[in-house]
Amino acid sequence: MLNYLKNTNRFIALALSTMLSVSVSAANSSEKPNIVLVLMDNFGYGEVGVYGGGVLRGAPTPNIDSIASEGFQLTNFNVEAECTPSRSALMTGRYGIRTRQQVDTPPRGIWYGLTPWEITLAEMLSAEGYATGMFGKWHLGDAEGRYPTDQGFDEWYGIPNSSDQAFWPDSDSFQKDAGVELTRIMTAKRDEKPKKHEVYGRAKRATIDREITDHALDFMERKAKTKQPFFAYLPYTQTHEPVDAHPDFKGKTGNGSFADVLAQTDAYVGELLALVDDLGLKDNTIFIFTSDNGREGIKRSFGFTGPWRGTMFSPYEGSLRVPFLIRYPGKIPAKQVSNDIVHMIDVFPTLANLVGGNIPQDRVLDGVDQTGFLTGAESKSSRESVIIYIGNDLFGVKWRNWKMLLKEIDEKSYAIKNMAYPSFYNLIVDPKEEEPEKFYLDDTWVETPLYEVMEEHLISISEDKGAPPN
Repeated sequence: MLNYLKNTNRFIALALSTMLSVSVSAANSSEKPNIVLVLMDNFGYGEVGVYGGGVLRGAPTPNIDSIASEGFQLTNFNVEAECTPSRSALMTGRYGIRTRQQVDTPPRGIWYGLTPWEITLAEMLSAEGYATGMFGKWHLGDAEGRYPTDQGFDEWYGIPNSSDQAFWPDSDSFQKDAGVELTRIMTAKRDEKPKKHEVYGRAKRATIDREITDHALDFMERKAKTKQPFFAYLPYTQTHEPVDAHPDFKGKTGNGSFADVLAQTDAYVGELLALVDDLGLKDNTIFIFTSDNGREGIKRSFGFTGPWRGTMFSPYEGSLRVPFLIRYPGKIPAKQVSNDIVHMIDVFPTLANLVGGNIPQDRVLDGVDQTGFLTGAESKSSRESVIIYIGNDLFGVKWRNWKMLLKEIDEKSYAIKNMAYPSFYNLIVDPKEEEPEKFYLDDTWVETPLYEVMEEHLISISEDKGAPPN
């Protein structure tokens, strides 16, 4: 287990090797960029300072905010409504519903994860000579042959599924003969069988993001020494319930556990940014901070979705719109902000372009390359629309600033309401989606592009064979 106290010695050593780091940076300047991708868990739009949170949420976030000041901030970055399909979309560049398609049978269940034949972001990068390390929550398959190291990662430290399972070992009503296996911390290396370690209970819950960070820092240092480009993927376990701060941060803000974890996360991101800088790799590293979906929806949970309505498991913006910050000095201009639509599925093809990688040609990729938009070569996003699913149900579509919902959801009971007539929302004039149709009667023309986007998607899904050709 890596020790938190090693960080002090790590940065002293780095300071002593500054000249070497600078020379390494110069040598690597024309090589493929490194990638550090931080993915939060159930982390709402309004948590970070540059999105209206930070101090307002009881904990400033200067390190995360610095990514915005040195890079590009998206205010209309869209994801899927639940953890597994969002992570699947990130890994494949394909809508979750597409990765759940099966041959001649209905789509798989929402939490199935990835099939072995899907080509992941890690596999694409591995083919380009990248070292690939994942440190954190997977949630895309927990059986033999379906772990991260089976899908393109060289090494992994973390948990296979969700943090709500950390409640189980400490529950007074847990029944050991129920046939339920307690979640354990797992480690794995490519071509080796994953190993199970200590039980993931509440004590480990409080320390795991520290350990995720330490493993990632160690990975980045090791790969920098070899001059091999690296992909460090950190799907943190916070702020999924239970929100338990590390002992070093517990009570630190005086504003409760959620604020403590927000401060903790900002400090960890600061360490990642500092290491990239101290290794002399800043100008040759793409650094991304984002989330899989909005805040949790259970009554006792915390989290803030900013100006948007709803929580995860809903078709509203508080579920689907999350922070996205990207820094790539010299390639992506600093201090850029845009409200153009971008989706999680765009990350795969965009990174493929930036590193000179290849995208699969034997299946539909729903993502679009946003390189020109992010680098300033193009003034607008390459995307105007997104499709909205909850589970395997098509709920609606967004096109520009308009949303059409065929189904709505009761935010207290999660009961699905099938609408006799679709709800239309103008997200510029009604960002909280409070008045369906109120701003629509003068603009009924908007039905045409909305329905066209939806029908094009449905035709594509109907033609999807559920597997690549033999």
